[in-house]
Amino acid sequence: MTDLDLPSLRTAGDSWDITESVGATALAVAASRAVETAGPDPLIRDEFAVHLVSAAGPAWARLTDAEMAWLDGDEHGQRIHRVGCDYQAVRTHYFDEFLAAATADAGAGIRQVVILAAGLDSRAYRLQWPSGTAVYEIDQPKVLEYKARILGSHGVRPAANRHSVAVDLRDDWPAALVGAGFDPVRPTAWLAEGLLAYLPSDAQDRLFEMCTALSAPGSQFAVEAFNLKVTGNKQRWNRMRDRLGLDVNVEALTYQEPHRSDPARWLAEHGWQVDSVDNHPEMARRGRPVPQDLIEEAITSRLMRGVRQ
Repeated sequence: MTDLDLPSLRTAGDSWDITESVGATALAVAASRAVETAGPDPLIRDEFAVHLVSAAGPAWARLTDAEMAWLDGDEHGQRIHRVGCDYQAVRTHYFDEFLAAATADAGAGIRQVVILAAGLDSRAYRLQWPSGTAVYEIDQPKVLEYKARILGSHGVRPAANRHSVAVDLRDDWPAALVGAGFDPVRPTAWLAEGLLAYLPSDAQDRLFEMCTALSAPGSQFAVEAFNLKVTGNKQRWNRMRDRLGLDVNVEALTYQEPHRSDPARWLAEHGWQVDSVDNHPEMARRGRPVPQDLIEEAITSRLMRGVRQ
């Protein structure tokens, strides 16, 4: 693959700090979790998200406001942003439940978890993990360092045996993972949340191949496949840029390739038993339905879980 095959804001081997490029999207997602946590009846609780986002600067801190005062006077913008935050809450809840179920059984429950492109994911800190659970977080070095430093400064400690695996997913991450203590002979719970669209299609397939090769029978895999090519989502990110001065162009950071493999089909054809749900029915089931007049502007995705046979 050459640089000519990449979108304008991405280059082969590019890296980023937390406020740059793909790193900034981790801040925006964490801000949505902070908004949800501060709401009246939160579907998920992430008390650490506000610290992680606010440490990036005052503009980012404003994005954690549950009242969305930064969108004052823009009713449509507030409604679209609320739908986006609701989606993040439902998605987070879905994957929280996945990890809880995968590790629940005292005798046969999985005790090693790998979070791919972990970003500002705080599950290693906020979930209740069974004793002896190891959580491996893979991401760019600067992103993982930022998270550990900010949470450490607030006296927050992991609730599991957290292992930071500072490596790019385009490099030899399996070797780095094994070097950090991962045991491919033991069943694993894998999580690929908010990741696939930031990989070229061939890199997505290689990722699945590597995860499958490292997965003992009984391993489980949770994946999100999302589509950013909707008007409302573009407008939402444009508002963040214009109102808060945050230079984030998510569409230009992703790979919208028409012939990308369908994740559920790929996994099913390679030894995984897969169940999936579209995000709009899941949002309705969790009490966060998308208003009918915003359906065409709301993000669409599939959330899926697979078990290695």
